Amino acid sequence: MSFVRPLTLWQKAIIYTLLLLGVAAFLTPFLWMVSTALKPLRETMSFPPKWIPSEWQWGNFHRAMIEMGPFWRYLGNTLIICFLSVAGTVMSSALAAYGFARIRWRGRDTVFLIVLATMMIPFPVIMVPIYTLFRELSWTGTFRPLWVPCFLAGAFNVFLLRQFFMTIPQELSEAARIDGCSEWGIFWRVVLPLSRPALLVVALFQFMFSWNDFLGPLIYLTDQQDYTLALGLQSFQSKSGGTSWNLLMAASTLIAVPVIVLFFFTQKSFVEGIATTGSKG
Repeated sequence: MSFVRPLTLWQKAIIYTLLLLGVAAFLTPFLWMVSTALKPLRETMSFPPKWIPSEWQWGNFHRAMIEMGPFWRYLGNTLIICFLSVAGTVMSSALAAYGFARIRWRGRDTVFLIVLATMMIPFPVIMVPIYTLFRELSWTGTFRPLWVPCFLAGAFNVFLLRQFFMTIPQELSEAARIDGCSEWGIFWRVVLPLSRPALLVVALFQFMFSWNDFLGPLIYLTDQQDYTLALGLQSFQSKSGGTSWNLLMAASTLIAVPVIVLFFFTQKSFVEGIATTGSKG
């Protein structure tokens, strides 16, 4: 039997100090962004830098929404893409992961390794062939290239859900099968309800990716009315190369805050899903 020695006061002090330094390192850029968003333009490039504005410019957020153009149209486009992407990713990844985790078939582990190997392929390598495919399908200039591929399951999400599905006792599936439940019924009525934390993790990852995605909309969207919020930020770059940094930071804050609020309200389930994935099996 092994015993864990309690931490001394000095050890706790060192650990908490390191944690506070880590928090400060990650929090400082966000606080600077919010601070700049509330400054007058003349103070954004002042030296030495000023953390607290001399005049709180709350109107910068409204001005930023106007400068971006049709802000609410961009928001609606982004939400549509996020919703369809999340729905497709969760559905397809869960089905694929169930097949790899709960159903025995010849070559299963080999195919799973091949799926994982696709994670090693960088996106720039396949970007041109994928764009050519969507162009031949006449999908360029529409939202379809941004959400249809999500219904084909991603290797990382399949791996994450597979590891979680393997922690669910097989006895539950056997009991349901004895009661006459089909394989689909076991998946829908037994496995999925027990996998909500892992499904939420996948949904959050995909939502954040789709919300922040810039390269995909830049490649496939051609009409400004179809732009997402990420593309809308480009409107702050004037033709002469100048940038209203306070308005740019105000727009960036408006785009970043929803994701932070979403994580704040779902962090318990998010941490639970990460912590329990792959803990057994």
